[in-house]
Amino acid sequence: MSVPNVIVHRDADMLAKAAAARVITRTVDAQSGKGSASLVLTGGTIGIATLAEIAANPARDAIDWRNLDIWWGDERFLPSGHPERNETGARKALLDHVDVDPDRVHVMRGPDSGMTAEESAEAYAEELRKAARPEDHGPAPSFDVMMLGMGPDSHVASLFPGMPALYETRPVVAVHGAPKPPPTRISLTLPVIQASREVWLIAAGEEKAGAVRLALSDSGPVQVPAAGARGRQRTLFLLDRAAASKIPSSLSRPSSP
Repeated sequence: MSVPNVIVHRDADMLAKAAAARVITRTVDAQSGKGSASLVLTGGTIGIATLAEIAANPARDAIDWRNLDIWWGDERFLPSGHPERNETGARKALLDHVDVDPDRVHVMRGPDSGMTAEESAEAYAEELRKAARPEDHGPAPSFDVMMLGMGPDSHVASLFPGMPALYETRPVVAVHGAPKPPPTRISLTLPVIQASREVWLIAAGEEKAGAVRLALSDSGPVQVPAAGARGRQRTLFLLDRAAASKIPSSLSRPSSP
């Protein structure tokens, strides 16, 4: 796994703009190299703000949207179109504004599909298996970029501290009894996260500062899930000043005045 690189932006607005520019550049680079790209989206305030900034950036047209696979790191097990679903926020902020191929937007299904949470998780795992190539060496694609938010408790995706999902080797699991509502969710697991080429943890706000400090420490992923969120080739912590306020200055690199 790669060693994290910490980049600090002035505030949450600048963070969202800068993260959006990074997504565009990295996606274009990946498509230039192999014709297509894969991107894992996250929800939350800063995650959705980043997607909105991609939509607002004129450079978004450099992306070949028809040759981009869109995935999610986790989803709340709620009906399609529910305002608390990550998919709903992503469509409103970005996907409804670009020419994506609907067949390459891989959503985690909710209860309106007739599936249980466990069946939804297995269906998503099957989609990952079908998309994986021999060079990925696993049951899921090696995503070009996986974007992850981080909770004040250090959870990433829907992997909460101390919960059984952190021990899973399956690529996707149903999570029950999550401490943050709604209690039932679908989540990628740490092995899939760690197989991604790049993992970007995006966090803003002073309430995230403690979790960021722990995630950059020697803590184990069962106690601090964000500490286990590392990419094979690159790991970025993209933070605003408030979220970076409790880490040593030697770990961070400012990117704006």
